[in-house]
Amino acid sequence: MTIDEFNFAGKKAIVRVDFNVPLDENGHVTDGTRIRGALPTLKKILADGGAVIMMSHMGKPKGKVNPKLSLKQIVPNVSERLGVEVKFAPDCAKADAEAAALKPGEALLLENLRFYPEEEGKPVGVEKGTPEYDEAKKEMKGRQKDFAKKLASYADVYVNDAFGTAHRKHASTAVIADYFDKDSKMLGYLMEKEVKAIDNVMKNAKHPFTAIIGGSKVSSKLGVIKNLLDKVDNLIIGGGMGYTFIKAQGGHIGNSLHEDDLMPEALNVIKMAKEKGVNLSLSVATVCGQEFTNDTPRKVFPINEIPDGWEGMDASEESLENWKKIILSSKTILWNGPVGVFELENFAHGTGEIAKAVAQATQENGAYSLVGGGDSVAAVNKFGLADKVSYVSTGGGAMLEAIEGKVLPGVAAIKGE
Repeated sequence: MTIDEFNFAGKKAIVRVDFNVPLDENGHVTDGTRIRGALPTLKKILADGGAVIMMSHMGKPKGKVNPKLSLKQIVPNVSERLGVEVKFAPDCAKADAEAAALKPGEALLLENLRFYPEEEGKPVGVEKGTPEYDEAKKEMKGRQKDFAKKLASYADVYVNDAFGTAHRKHASTAVIADYFDKDSKMLGYLMEKEVKAIDNVMKNAKHPFTAIIGGSKVSSKLGVIKNLLDKVDNLIIGGGMGYTFIKAQGGHIGNSLHEDDLMPEALNVIKMAKEKGVNLSLSVATVCGQEFTNDTPRKVFPINEIPDGWEGMDASEESLENWKKIILSSKTILWNGPVGVFELENFAHGTGEIAKAVAQATQENGAYSLVGGGDSVAAVNKFGLADKVSYVSTGGGAMLEAIEGKVLPGVAAIKGE
């Protein structure tokens, strides 16, 4: 069942949204992107004449009530954006009365799901790797089912619109789907768009296909890189993770960030790329600093000749020129992770140039571009290019797992995969 096919008139829909939004010290929302992202789904339900029950987590309260992470703080913001006065249930597992009283056209927000350890299904206060933990985990799985069943009991229909947590098998993202038949559970509009965007690059890519993988650590992206080697024509590796590849080949990287234990894996990736005919492009020269601060002296060195006392912090013009040529000749582009220390203004240039090149390839050459991961998204937003790329993903971890080829529990629970 798709959300467009379903008529919510007279129905109560429980919607898993991602309202894990940043707050200031007074509990005011500082970035409402995620709330805005959920509006099309919520408004469709209300416009049909349905009632909506929203559920979300915020932060990591680890199964304990924490007033600083209460969703009550965002009720005014959600009400304003949704255009209806949102009611609030102060206990997500004891919201029977509030859910029962809900009339068509009305909206209810449940308190933070993670105030209950059952949401994540992890035992609390027991050490991992002990027999007690295994026993506690088994018991917790039963409690998780009961918790999911309780949430399901509030509504007639389940909608999952939280792509940011689609890679987690939590009570509200996956287990709950077992308590609805196939015609009473569906993906929301945001989830549909995310799944389609990932399919566009992973299953239906036009060639040449280029992936730009940046960020600080090889360890967090190794599975992604390996899976992409079977799909891409060009693989650009930038950012901190590039130095592990350079050192593995005998280069001198000074004080640059790297992971010695992953050097054999880096060499393996280089070998696999060669065997599969993938053009693996590493930085050729780098803008270095003497310390990890914005105002440190800057100097450009060849990537494999960085002196001791200097560390690579941004891609040089020479590297960027090489990468721009590759990007502008591509028909499909996937970008995840910065190519420099984006959070420091003086070392954000390279990431900004990548953002502009991806936007140019999309606008002028008709490439399909998918951008995901915190700093890549921040870069396209900073330069006002979010509407110049094909799609900006809202879920960093979920997008990475999908690109790694893993099944996302939140999607599988609805599609029955």
